[in-house]
Amino acid sequence: MSHDHASADSSRGRLSVALGITAVILVAEIVGSVLTGSLSLLVDAGHMLTDVAGLSAALIAASLMLRPATSSRTWGYRRAEVLAALGQSAVLLAVGIYAFVEGVQRLFEPPSVPSGGLLLFGAIGLVGNVLSILVLSAGRSSNLNMRAAFLEVVNDALGSVAVIVAAVVIALTGWAQADAVAGMLIAVLIVPRTIGLLRETTAVLLESTPRGLDLDDVRRHVLELPHVRGVHDLHASQIATGLPVLSAHVVVEQGCFEDGHAPRILDDLQACVLEHFSVAIEHSTFQLEPEAHAEHEHVDHA
Repeated sequence: MSHDHASADSSRGRLSVALGITAVILVAEIVGSVLTGSLSLLVDAGHMLTDVAGLSAALIAASLMLRPATSSRTWGYRRAEVLAALGQSAVLLAVGIYAFVEGVQRLFEPPSVPSGGLLLFGAIGLVGNVLSILVLSAGRSSNLNMRAAFLEVVNDALGSVAVIVAAVVIALTGWAQADAVAGMLIAVLIVPRTIGLLRETTAVLLESTPRGLDLDDVRRHVLELPHVRGVHDLHASQIATGLPVLSAHVVVEQGCFEDGHAPRILDDLQACVLEHFSVAIEHSTFQLEPEAHAEHEHVDHA
């Protein structure tokens, strides 16, 4: 548990620095979009606004994750990271769709955009985003919350590159539509990654089987253990990043309850799900049942 707290403390520090940098870039890009009238800069500023909100939510979630479990919240606030990641990805998806639609409209009626101002504010955004990437990169795989935050600043950096390229194209060719194309490119970069993160967070909230764990394979391994006669009510889900859980009713020979062998079977079951699969399950719950117990079940189980 101390490792979890150290990881959460590290995440909070990284998120705080990234939030401060992003807030500064947001102010700069709002000013820049007003001065230049640029769509790509406006969209990137809108993206930055969602990032400030998203990183704030991520910071709050990282703080909540430090709270201990209670009798009313037996897993504490570990799932706060999933909720924060879901909120960030949903907002990012909305921003991406808006950017693409607005970009299509501006292709036909491109406003006049000063390339010099666009280049300046694009460069400011890129420098800040690179700093945020460096801050968050070491902790990006620790949980979904940090992954979502890292994804946001990477998308921001790509957006800033698009803004800079648009400024250079406008300066060299005078093609004003380059700004709209840059805005649409930012949208194209945002949406696919966001959909992937949405799917992953939704799967956790729907208590889907953790990725990489095959329950049919688990069932086969359990049935191969000595004295095991059947398995039902086999369920697996994920509370938060790195916290898969599994439960099952395991039917064993009647004699195991009479000769004291049942505790050994329980040890074997827990070792099986901890060691034999690509997803190591430390939190497992098994209910051992004699074969005659099926007559007392009130519902059918699979």
